[in-house]
Amino acid sequence: MSLPLRASPGWSAPPPQLVRMRRIATGLLVAMAALFVVARLNAGLHPAWGYVQGFAEAAMVGGLADWFAVTALFRHPLGLPIPHTAIVPRNKDRIGDTLALFLKDNFLIPHVVARRMQRIDVAEAVGRWLTDPVSGAQAGGRMRYGAARLAANMLESLDPERLGGMVRGALSNQLRGLHVAPLLGQALDAAMTERRHMPLIDGIVLWAGRVLEANEHLVRAMVHERAGAVMRWTGLDETLANKIIDGLAKLLADMAADPDHPLRTKAEEGLEKLAHDLQHDAETQAKVERFKNDMLDNPALGDWWQGVWERIRAALLGMARDPDAMMAGRLGEMSRALGETLQSDPRLARTINRFARRAAVGAAADYGDAIVRLVSDTVRGWDAATITLRLENAVGRDLQYIRINGTLVGGSVGLVIHAVEGWL
Repeated sequence: MSLPLRASPGWSAPPPQLVRMRRIATGLLVAMAALFVVARLNAGLHPAWGYVQGFAEAAMVGGLADWFAVTALFRHPLGLPIPHTAIVPRNKDRIGDTLALFLKDNFLIPHVVARRMQRIDVAEAVGRWLTDPVSGAQAGGRMRYGAARLAANMLESLDPERLGGMVRGALSNQLRGLHVAPLLGQALDAAMTERRHMPLIDGIVLWAGRVLEANEHLVRAMVHERAGAVMRWTGLDETLANKIIDGLAKLLADMAADPDHPLRTKAEEGLEKLAHDLQHDAETQAKVERFKNDMLDNPALGDWWQGVWERIRAALLGMARDPDAMMAGRLGEMSRALGETLQSDPRLARTINRFARRAAVGAAADYGDAIVRLVSDTVRGWDAATITLRLENAVGRDLQYIRINGTLVGGSVGLVIHAVEGWL
């Protein structure tokens, strides 16, 4: 039964080189047939015509045999359902499976990937590209513009609210599963060990001073309301309020000027206890977790994140639409600096290469079977016409050379045989 060779969505016209070589091979076969007819008609006029006939006859046989062989790879010759023809479309599933197994056995075995990755200097290649990303608009430029266009299309095609919700949900899930209290305690402990908490205390003292200065009227009003009638009548409430404000202001000024002030020492002791409790006290950790979960459940945080995501998405779209402007700005300077570091720092380069090698080996181990199935299923999903036309377009030119060689070699053999017969 003949396989249908309709034009599929993946169909593409054969390349001009293939069309030209096919015409040459067919034309040579037709020429041999015409030469055979002429030689046959003039066989009695001169013995030389016998040699011509022998050459043309054998050339026709060789050309026809190779035409049949080449055609039988991709379709039924003359549309006749001859057994063992149309080999490629009939065996496309087996071809896909064989190709998938070839990839698995030669490329996706972890130790093979590791051995090949050892010969690849990923850090050097990335560093060279980052240092001079436009060296050649041929390779780097095409890759950059192609990647930028793909990123822009993806960002524009995805629903902004849904994508933002997905990112927000992923972040929320990560934060819910993260024990924040011990991390905060470790960070606070490290900051205090390196005396990096001092600016925090200074800032709190200065902030308290500004708050006191801005709210003196509240202190005066509070003293006035709580004072007795005698104190208000004699004006002692105003004096008391001034004394309280002056005392607090002097206390804050002393704390700001003296790093060893007793209250600052008390504050540091409080921070040390907080750092310890965050790391080791279950009750404190539970309070932090409840606060974290309350924050994550607050709708206001979701609205805030949506606005942040929109700004991030707009910035990413701007960079993707104009990669040259992106590389010319601050990000470009940082990329070039990173590229120079990758090329000049052997330790960093070894770390990057080791990471790339482990990532490739891990991907081969974890996803090798999935890649093999993807290749096999993709080929199985192609219709017969698609895979036939793709393979024929890829190797058809060389196959037409086989037809030409078969015609010429067959003719040469026929000429030799005719000559040997004449000598005998």
